[in-house]
Amino acid sequence: MRLNELSPVPGSTRSRKRLGRGKGSGQGKTAGRGNKGAGARSGSKSNSAYEGGQMPLQRRLPRLKGMARGPHKPARPKVYAPVNVGELAELEGDAIGVEEMKAAGLVRKKEMFVKILGDGEVSRAVTVRAHAFSKVAKEKIEAAGGGIETLEQ
Repeated sequence: MRLNELSPVPGSTRSRKRLGRGKGSGQGKTAGRGNKGAGARSGSKSNSAYEGGQMPLQRRLPRLKGMARGPHKPARPKVYAPVNVGELAELEGDAIGVEEMKAAGLVRKKEMFVKILGDGEVSRAVTVRAHAFSKVAKEKIEAAGGGIETLEQ
């Protein structure tokens, strides 16, 4: 096969619409532009803010003074790695911190913050150090005789 033998798939190309070529074409006389107005004139371009003579939105709204201009850096939400209370029972030791959870594979190495959630049961008293705790997780840990320590974020 050569470049000069290539052709488009049948039915994939259409001939262009020929405007202003008599009444019989269906696009004669005004050539699909209507009768009068800006759109009928040559050289007219559509303005996205134009609302047909109505006062445009950017002119109806008040100018806000004192607003910061230019690009803004949006605040990044804190992403927590979830760890359930039931998963903590598998770990050994009386004190369980973020490093122990990372070593056990409960938390990925790159995740910054850890939140303890209340799914599962705690059978022994442990002190858990994490960045955040759910209400149910606090109750379960304290009911088992353990304690919680909230880390700085």
